[in-house]
Amino acid sequence: MSQLPSSRGAVAVFGGTFNPIHFGHLRSALELLESLELAQLRFMPASEPPHREAPEVSAEHRAAMVERAITGEPRFVCDQRELNRAGPSYTIDSLAELRAELGERRGLCLVMGCDALLGLPSWHRWGELLGLAHLVILARPGWALPAEGALAALLRDHAGSSEDLSQKPAGAVVTQTLRPQDISATNIRALLQLGFSARYLLPESVLAYIAERGLYAKQE
Repeated sequence: MSQLPSSRGAVAVFGGTFNPIHFGHLRSALELLESLELAQLRFMPASEPPHREAPEVSAEHRAAMVERAITGEPRFVCDQRELNRAGPSYTIDSLAELRAELGERRGLCLVMGCDALLGLPSWHRWGELLGLAHLVILARPGWALPAEGALAALLRDHAGSSEDLSQKPAGAVVTQTLRPQDISATNIRALLQLGFSARYLLPESVLAYIAERGLYAKQE
């Protein structure tokens, strides 16, 4: 179990494949830490993502890259619980485990982009998420939040503020606008597979790890 923060702020979970982690992930995470006054943000690499094809790079490699990327920021943690659990990486299971570790009073947040929000009704036991955590929705340029239907009702009925994240354990939906980061893991993989440099798009420590192990190697 990762060390829990001593300060009273909320703990956020930032899930994804991180294939590979890059400065877009890291800068967004830092802005969330500061703007929401979080005590800790946990990068949680998915071992077997239920809603997309499994990455060609193993979860162990992806988690190792996260560990290298976050060195030096004590409020960042790489939470590897989904690597240690067999079967699909269901977010609800991870949140339930974290809630048991944090106790009933600590604020717990799940960070997701607008694209993930639109797919939320297809998630495993999605109706139980707000019983365990708050939702922090990242408002990205070009995306519109649902105006009707079950998701619109969820956003309306549970709309909260950043203060709710630390004052309540769960149940609020907070929309947060961050500085746009036009970096994608898909483009980084494409560059590397073509034999081009991905320098300045991700930490040098991650680039070194990729090179040492021949990940995303140039395709003949």
